Amino acid sequence: MTTIAVIASAGKTFGGGLDELRRVLADAGFPDPLWYEITKGRRVGKYSRQAVTKGADVIFVWGGDGTVQRCIDAVAGSKAVVAILPAGTGNLLATNLDIPQDISKAVEIGLHGDRRTLDTGTANGEHFAVMAGAGLDALMIRDADDELKARFGRAAYLWTGAKNLTASPVKAKVEVDGRPFYKGEISCVLAGNVKDIFGKVAVFDDSLPDDGRLEFGVVTAKSLTEWVSTVSTVVTGRADDSPFVFTTRGKRMTVTFRKPTVYQLDGDLRKATKQLRIKVRPKSITVCVPLQDSTKAEGNE
Repeated sequence: MTTIAVIASAGKTFGGGLDELRRVLADAGFPDPLWYEITKGRRVGKYSRQAVTKGADVIFVWGGDGTVQRCIDAVAGSKAVVAILPAGTGNLLATNLDIPQDISKAVEIGLHGDRRTLDTGTANGEHFAVMAGAGLDALMIRDADDELKARFGRAAYLWTGAKNLTASPVKAKVEVDGRPFYKGEISCVLAGNVKDIFGKVAVFDDSLPDDGRLEFGVVTAKSLTEWVSTVSTVVTGRADDSPFVFTTRGKRMTVTFRKPTVYQLDGDLRKATKQLRIKVRPKSITVCVPLQDSTKAEGNE
């Protein structure tokens, strides 16, 4: 018999909230799932591992990108199957996998959808499913709050990028797969596992979350004019047209900064570091996704 677990960030909600989720699960034959309501993000990993230990076949994760990331970090490499209930604002992984912000439909996907085995990346040992980055991108994501994104959409990132230009570029050395890739002043570095890493903004057009590689980018824009030009090309899907953006793909990237620099995983900030070590972890997590129509191309997100 299938065992269901729910890891729920108590501060997040959508639809009819957790009460509706309980009703939908009960109607589907699961009136008494393993249930963990969490008020502090750092506890997500503990209860995700506990759910695996107790035999959960599917772990439903109710929350935003940070909650999903912490669950995946805890269970990556195990036989756990993760079903996303997108209760956040960005819902980056859910968006890339076409998981709707609808409780009944998301539960149906978790119970009866396809199972897709995806790569993850690790940044300084911690798993991410969507992206990792350091420098201005971390500050840009931090300051593009819900109200700003609701009001200006993609252009919100122009505002927050310009706002943080007082944060000077940092000298860094970047290696990809053990070979020198870039050396000099940078504004930010990015590693992406999927196409859309800023909410409907396809930064890495050719990225697939199960191809055994990550997409890497270095941004060198320094002035307001250069930064606005760079972000404008990114949000319009023309990142490769910018003279301030350098991209490649590979299995690992090491960034050594001259001074401690903040970084982010799937949109959540981490403490400043002088070295960022990023690696792909092929086929390390299984996620529930919508059933694929036979007419759709394999690997379509």
